[in-house]
Amino acid sequence: MAERAFVFAPDPLLTVTVEAAGEGDEIHLHAGGQGFWVAQMIANLGVEVSLCGPFGGESGRVVRALIDQDASIRVRAIETVGSNGVYVHDRRDGDRITVAETPPEPLGRHEVDDLYGAALLGGLESAVAVLGGPGPWETPVVPADLYRRLSTDLRANGKATIADLCGEPLSCALQGGLTVLKMSHEELIQDGRVVEDADEEEILDAMDALHQEGAENVLITRAEQPALALVEGRVVRICPPVLQVVDHRGAGDSMTAGLAAGLGKGLDMLDALRLGAAAAGLNVTRRGLATGDRREIERMADHIGLEEMERRDDEARSHA
Repeated sequence: MAERAFVFAPDPLLTVTVEAAGEGDEIHLHAGGQGFWVAQMIANLGVEVSLCGPFGGESGRVVRALIDQDASIRVRAIETVGSNGVYVHDRRDGDRITVAETPPEPLGRHEVDDLYGAALLGGLESAVAVLGGPGPWETPVVPADLYRRLSTDLRANGKATIADLCGEPLSCALQGGLTVLKMSHEELIQDGRVVEDADEEEILDAMDALHQEGAENVLITRAEQPALALVEGRVVRICPPVLQVVDHRGAGDSMTAGLAAGLGKGLDMLDALRLGAAAAGLNVTRRGLATGDRREIERMADHIGLEEMERRDDEARSHA
């Protein structure tokens, strides 16, 4: 694996899932969290990847050991006093039911400094850097301004930087500038950038605004609807094959990972988007989050359509 990617993962999680089996229950322990799932898919696509994140307490030791079992991900671990987050899900009836959940503990000042230094070097030593979010926790693991510092320093040194963020961390990252911003339609609504029943043109207007704020390229996923991308001033609709969904969770992380892997391999932006859409498409047909076979994903990329979209002219949009 010659290509290199880096993933900033501020909240690696321990995940415990209970599944029904023929003769009783199966209990599965896995590493989790957005950053890990992105790194795992990048590795699946044959790109050398490193992951930087905090690890502490009993849960942190278990998560670190689980990641270390997979030699395809190199870990830049920051040891912390606080523990990593944990969730327990029951899937014996098919749907995911949260049984218990413990958030990660916020990092102290010196721990944040250590994490920033390790993340900066990891990004500088890679072809492409992915900034994962701090998780949906009430108290963030790291301060939002860390994203501004990271994006500023990585971009100033010519590194392709992808962010999968929303909220205050996104606002901070945009100040530093991004090569690609990936968001979901739901996150656009959550951040107040579009209303819930916004039409496609209103979503495109929000993408224009994100571009003006600092994202060179913008990718918006829309669940079962085709994703939209603003690439070098062109707007494209990303159309995968129609598929039966087994589990939608992890599709967005797979999209981010496929995009990062594509750029790490030297693909142009449109072909990298195809690879990301292929990874996301195959992921929804599986039960594992951010999983999939490299050869199948690369073949699926040939079935991803890209349709260039026409925009309403500026005068028509101003009166809409």
